[in-house]
Amino acid sequence: MMTVTEAIATPGALKRLADEGVSIWLDDLSRTRIASGSLARLVDDAGVVGVTTNPSIFQAAIGSGEGYEEQLRELAVRGVTVDEAVRMMTTADVRSAADILHSVYTASEGRDGRVSIEVDPRLAHHTEATVAEAKQLAWLVDRPNAMIKIPATRAGLPAITEVIGLGISVNVTLIFSLERYREVMDAYLAGLEQARARGLDLSTIHSVASFFVSRVDTEIDKRLTALGTPEALALKGRAALANARLAYAAYEQVFGSTGGGAPADDRWRALAAEGAHAQRPLWASTGVKDPAYKDTLYVDELVAPGTVNTMPEATLAATADHGVITGDTVTGGYEQARADLAAVERLGVSYDEVVRQLEDEGVAKFETAWQDLLDAVAAALESKGVDAS
Repeated sequence: MMTVTEAIATPGALKRLADEGVSIWLDDLSRTRIASGSLARLVDDAGVVGVTTNPSIFQAAIGSGEGYEEQLRELAVRGVTVDEAVRMMTTADVRSAADILHSVYTASEGRDGRVSIEVDPRLAHHTEATVAEAKQLAWLVDRPNAMIKIPATRAGLPAITEVIGLGISVNVTLIFSLERYREVMDAYLAGLEQARARGLDLSTIHSVASFFVSRVDTEIDKRLTALGTPEALALKGRAALANARLAYAAYEQVFGSTGGGAPADDRWRALAAEGAHAQRPLWASTGVKDPAYKDTLYVDELVAPGTVNTMPEATLAATADHGVITGDTVTGGYEQARADLAAVERLGVSYDEVVRQLEDEGVAKFETAWQDLLDAVAAALESKGVDAS
C-alpha cells in the first residue's frame, strides 16, 4: 500500500469523497508533522480540511519528545508545573495547525479549516470544571478556527450547552449511542438559544458531533464471536455501520435532509433563520481494528452529504490508494440498519450495555493516555534539573 506521501500524489478517491459532501479531517497532530510541512502538504494536495486531536494523539507525539526539546528546556527553566507544561505544548501545536488551516477556514466561511483540542479528560464527569477548562483552552489557543472537544458524558451535556452559549465552537466527542446523540443535538440547540439570548452572532458558532464507529464493532463482534452460531457470525462487522447510519437518520430528523427530505425540527429552523449552522455528524474512530475487514470500510460505507470523516494517517493513505467511493452509502440503508441492530439484540447482545461500556472505557482510555503524557513530561522536566511536582 502507498505511504501517505505517495497517496497524496493521486488523491482520486479523496476528491470523490469531498465531492460527495464529506469533509476530510486528519486524526493526528505532532510538532514534527507541523515543522516538516507534512500537514501543509496534506491540506494542499490531499484535500485535508481539518484536524482532530485527543489525549492519546498528544501522548504519542509529546511522549516521544521529538520536536519538543527546545520548548521543554524553556519550560524547565521557568519551573512550570507539569500540567502547565503539557497545556503550553498542546496549545502551541493546535495554534500552529490552526494557522496552517486558516485559508481553508476562510474559504469555507468557517465550516472547515478547524483544529480540535480536548478538555482535560479527568474533568469528564465535572460540568463546571469542563466549562472553565473549555474557556481557558479557547483563550490559550486564541484562533477563530479552533474547536474545543467536550466528551458526551452526562456531565458533559450541560457543559456543551454553556460553552456553545458563550459563542465557543465545540467538537462533541465520545458519542456511542443513538440516545446520547439525540441529547447532544438538544444540548447544541439549547446552547444556540443561550447565545441568541446573549445577542451573539450565531453564524460564528460551529459544532460537530463525533460519533465513534470502529469500537462498536470491536465490542459487539467479540460478543457475537463468543456466541459462535452461524447467525451471530453473519452479523459481525455490521453493527457499527448500522449505528452510524441511524445516527445520520437522527441528524436528518433535527437538521433536515440536504437532499430535500423531511422538514427540519421547528426549533432548529428558528435558529437557522438567524444564521445558525447545523451540527454536522463526524465519523470518528474510523481506523479498522479487525484485519479481516477492508481497511477503508468506515470511509467507503459512511459517505453522506454534510458529514466529516476524521482519519488516522494510515486510513487516509489507504483511502487515497484503494478507497471505493460510489456515492451516498448511508441514507438508503436505514431499514437494513434497524434490522441489523434488532438482530443483534435478539441474540442477547444488549445495545444499551455495549454503548454504556464503550463510553466508560473511552473516558478511561483518554484519562490513562493523559496520565502517561503527564508522567513523560514530568520525567523530561526532571531530567533538565527541574522538580515538576
